[in-house]
Amino acid sequence: MPLTINEREYEFEGDPRTSLLDFLRRDCGLTGTKKGCDHGQCGACTVLVNGQRINSCLTLAAMHDGDSITTIEGLGTPTDMHPLQAAFVKHDGYQCGYCTPGQICSAQAMIDEAANGWPSFVSEDLAGTISLTPEEIRERMSGNLCRCGAYSNIVDAILEVLEARA
Repeated sequence: MPLTINEREYEFEGDPRTSLLDFLRRDCGLTGTKKGCDHGQCGACTVLVNGQRINSCLTLAAMHDGDSITTIEGLGTPTDMHPLQAAFVKHDGYQCGYCTPGQICSAQAMIDEAANGWPSFVSEDLAGTISLTPEEIRERMSGNLCRCGAYSNIVDAILEVLEARA
């Protein structure tokens, strides 16, 4: 069964009980996605499936035939960073870096959710740009834990990307 990951096809022929996280890391060599708690509580394994953020440790690889999966490697590269990656570096939102891939994938999905008007309490200014308060960002990112405590830097990085979109 082919899985589309970062716009490339990977063949899944493994044990049907294999988590998407383990398939990404072990079989695809995409080790940017981290295994933190392996129980869906820390968000280190967050990836985008059809643009929606999920904990890859809680889903089976076999469930994603036909889906478009994006990992941190699919967002940008060290020489061509995604705006969120660059902002995390600028604002020191990565500290040890373990949670960073999940944080960035989650932040990208959060920005896309807000751009699509979900949920309805998101405010939109007159220019049609997305406006999230630091409190809204913290709430929306609450499924991603940072053991180093870089939360304020992470929020600053996300705010910078939102302001640049304006």
